[in-house]
Amino acid sequence: MKELDQLLNRWLDREWAASSESRRGVFLQLLACEDDRLWRWFLGHENAPDAALDALVQHIRTLPP
Repeated sequence: MKELDQLLNRWLDREWAASSESRRGVFLQLLACEDDRLWRWFLGHENAPDAALDALVQHIRTLPP
């Protein structure tokens, strides 16, 4: 899904290099999730079941375009 790619690439471009190994691991977990679940999380219709995943989703949602 192109919209998801844009959101995820925004985080990669801006934050991957400065992120800790644990934060990178959470991001990789996020990438393993199904697109339809990710879409619901990023739209705010549902929260990710894991607190670290949810925190990352919320952070990515706040990144400016």
